[in-house]
Amino acid sequence: MDVEIWSDIACPWCYIGKRRFEAALAQFEHADAVRVSWRSFELDPSAPLERTGDRSERIARKYGLPLERVREMEQHLLDQASGEGLDFHFEIARSGTTFDGHRLIHLAADRGLGDEMKERLLRAYFAEGSLIGDHDSLVALGAEVGVPDDEIRQMLAGDRYAEQVREDERTAAEFGITSVPTFVVDRERGISGAQSPELLLKLLRTGWESRPEVSVGVVPDGESCGVDGC
Repeated sequence: MDVEIWSDIACPWCYIGKRRFEAALAQFEHADAVRVSWRSFELDPSAPLERTGDRSERIARKYGLPLERVREMEQHLLDQASGEGLDFHFEIARSGTTFDGHRLIHLAADRGLGDEMKERLLRAYFAEGSLIGDHDSLVALGAEVGVPDDEIRQMLAGDRYAEQVREDERTAAEFGITSVPTFVVDRERGISGAQSPELLLKLLRTGWESRPEVSVGVVPDGESCGVDGC
């Protein structure tokens, strides 16, 4: 059974959702038969290499929210992350393009290291303040999980895997995916948001037991990040 997960590296709910999915998969009776693929989704495809200024103030300006409200939203995220054993540090997070990070995940996936690469990039972004668009950072992070640094540099110097990233994003648009994380089973059914392990386990079991040929139906009510914010 194939499970495809659309997510962005700069999406806090995607990291939380990854942990909850892992908890669900650990309880799934047929976990050994599940193939997990990480699909690319950029929350802001036009993002520069690095944004400047205070993160909270920037979000407040972008969405016209009171700064206090943004602080409350961040605290909610911190609390949810902590509950999953994650240590977020928004005060050092460096916002910017994630396109090359997605390309690196595709490269790692071809070596059987897609999940390890996704995990390492998420931790680097949310816990360590790494700039995910910086090529030297990507080389170092990729090498940590076992991707040869010369192969990473060669990829970053060209456009290898760029089409795969764009194809993931086109597929997301065709499925009506507008927020992440979104979990899709066998391209027949899906659920959006960092849902509870119980709901994700139900998705896995339903997908295993009965997979009628229907369009992907994404449940939009879970906590997630979309083009209008988290």
